[in-house]
Amino acid sequence: MDAIEAVLTRRSVRKYSNKKVSDGHIDELIEAGTSAPSAGNQQPWHFIILDDRKLIDKIPDFHPHAKMLLAAQKAIVVCGDLDLETNKGFWIQDCSAATENILIAARAKGIGSCWLGVYPREDRISGLRKMLKIPKNVIPFSLISLGYPVVEQSRVDRYNNSKIHRNKW
Repeated sequence: MDAIEAVLTRRSVRKYSNKKVSDGHIDELIEAGTSAPSAGNQQPWHFIILDDRKLIDKIPDFHPHAKMLLAAQKAIVVCGDLDLETNKGFWIQDCSAATENILIAARAKGIGSCWLGVYPREDRISGLRKMLKIPKNVIPFSLISLGYPVVEQSRVDRYNNSKIHRNKW
């Protein structure tokens, strides 16, 4: 699947089949995440791969929108390391870009995914930090559920000409 098709057909997937997501595919998704643009090339990210069913199944206890994880095969936590930040405050944009790259790469591989927001919700941050033993200087930013979708992802036209401006508002 080409990049434009992957972007235009990517959807948040919340229902997954039992088909396993390979470690090789996870490695490719992480590589896509690390290829994201980063302010000043600071690359302040870390990635936690979750494949332990007991851990994954606990996340909905503190993340109210994470029920799809109960059917997901794996998940990735994207974290920002404040000690690696050379351009203060841009870690959020860097981790957002890494998260989006992972979502698009997953779609290109036929893997369904859903971006679950963590930062800036303190209950979600502290829940993941405690459960995964994340150090204080590292902030869990997003959580990505992964699995093969049970429904086909199709293109939805969201282009709205009234929101496009040229040279001025």
